[in-house]
Amino acid sequence: MSLHNGGGVGWGEVINGGFGMVLDGSAEADRRLHAMLFWDVNNGIARRAWARNPHALATIQRTMDAYPGLQVTLPNLAEEDLVRKALEKSK
Repeated sequence: MSLHNGGGVGWGEVINGGFGMVLDGSAEADRRLHAMLFWDVNNGIARRAWARNPHALATIQRTMDAYPGLQVTLPNLAEEDLVRKALEKSK
């Protein structure tokens, strides 16, 4: 476990928690490394998909098709005209 200050989100305004992984060459370390990288990369893709990035949406869908154990809740995209009309009404 590590605690550190900042990390690009506001100098001195946050404390970030993280972890360290010891890669000692063992089969167990290799298994843990692959699991962590799989989760970390797909978590980043999922966050971008939730932000409606079309490439991330396609990528996470392909990845879920390739790995049935990976389940990511995908956003329900609204039509742009519907969003614009709702924003205009709220003004």
